[in-house]
Amino acid sequence: MTIPLSFALQPAGSQKPDTPPKETRKAAIESLGDAHARGSLLEMNSCRNTMISRDAKSIGSSKVSTMIRSRIIAALLAGVMLPATAQAEVSSSARTVASTQTVPPAASATANVKGSSPLTALIAEALENNPEIQAALQEREAARHRISPAGALDDPILEAGVINAPLASSPFNREDMTMKMIGLSQRLPFPGRRGLRQDVAAKDAEAVGYGYQETVNRIVRGIKTAYFDLGLTLEITKLVEKNKLILERFLRIAEGRYEVGQGSQADVLKAQTQVSRMVDELLRLARERPTIEAELIRTLGRNANIAAPIPAPPQLSEEILNLESLRETALTQRPQLLALQSLIARNEKAAELARKNYYPDLDVRMSYGQRDNMLDGARRSDMVTMTMAINLPVWRENKLAPRLAEALALRDQAQNLYQAQRNEITANLRQQVATVEQSFKSAELYQTAILPQARLTVESALAAYRVNRVDFLTLLDSQMTVFNYEISLVTAMASHNKALAEIDLLTGKSPN
Repeated sequence: MTIPLSFALQPAGSQKPDTPPKETRKAAIESLGDAHARGSLLEMNSCRNTMISRDAKSIGSSKVSTMIRSRIIAALLAGVMLPATAQAEVSSSARTVASTQTVPPAASATANVKGSSPLTALIAEALENNPEIQAALQEREAARHRISPAGALDDPILEAGVINAPLASSPFNREDMTMKMIGLSQRLPFPGRRGLRQDVAAKDAEAVGYGYQETVNRIVRGIKTAYFDLGLTLEITKLVEKNKLILERFLRIAEGRYEVGQGSQADVLKAQTQVSRMVDELLRLARERPTIEAELIRTLGRNANIAAPIPAPPQLSEEILNLESLRETALTQRPQLLALQSLIARNEKAAELARKNYYPDLDVRMSYGQRDNMLDGARRSDMVTMTMAINLPVWRENKLAPRLAEALALRDQAQNLYQAQRNEITANLRQQVATVEQSFKSAELYQTAILPQARLTVESALAAYRVNRVDFLTLLDSQMTVFNYEISLVTAMASHNKALAEIDLLTGKSPN
């Protein structure tokens, strides 16, 4: 069931793209108009019968006859001159009924949000310009470049020098063991250690990649929330301005009745107070709007000098949400959970690597020694040296064991964080699904039952006030009730859409 807000809030005569067929609107308006006309005629007949009865009891009294004629004229005028607000509400209600239609349930939790081209364009803009997203992207690239070096061998060591040179003489041909040497050495880690180091780096990069996806989803959620908050502020502003105009009209009616002695000064003061309250509400909304716009501009990555976008009028679509299906989707697709799983695997590999530290590495060294001929010209052969060495991992209690314990503790920490996040996501999903369902039901109830009834109450109260059948406070309370219900309607719509955006974040739905 799609519930467009525009039909509920726009005054009569405004045009919308989804305007129902002309014949449907005409039939609905004529039906409602007939109902109002019948109500007005019944009211006038009742008033006229009452006056005729009073006239029969007091026939002959010119004063009473004059009063009866004046009341009959007032009743006729009240029936002919329908309030402008009543006509507007009749037209608006007719358009709302004609435009309400059933749509197939969306496959995604926010198909209606994604279908909004302005919001889609804003999300694409943020993916390209938001500096936080770009920073996360560069961090992902950096993490990927750390994988290959983690599994590489240490740099070989090249050495050169003179060995066995006597202190008493500097020439290289006096002692048999004096030579010029050049050598090369390489450390070979214990088998399996290089692969584990590379696995640890790969899992780190995987976790960072999931972190990038989580950042993108979080920024998109922030854009949607700010977008809907700004749209809510603009719609409330329109409602306040519309209600202010209606109250000003009531104020003029009260002033006119007070001037001819049919109303009281208290009615005028009450109307003035309500108008002032609407002005104060407009000032409050004007203070809130720049804050929301600044947040939307920030998440979009725009320059502060660029104006914020104007949201489209909010719309609602009935969503069929399966909590268990959403939960399974979240557990398998939420980047935050996948990143924690990568960290668990990473710390498992780190623990294995710490166990490998109990085994020695191997150092291989080979050198070449060049010797000069002797002083008498006798030739001396050059020499080659090759050695192997291992480190001795003997400091186990104060070096190796603490490193292994650290890796195991980090693994357990990641496992507990993963379980905590699973529980939190499940709880949040339950809350947001309930919010979506209840917000839609509330909006539908306001749209189809509460608001039409409240608006008819205002029409009836206004017609009755014109003929002194109700006091001004009743009329004023009826209009303020309609205003509060309209605020509740747009608030429910915003809550519905923001809850869907939160579900997208919880389930790991990608904006692409």
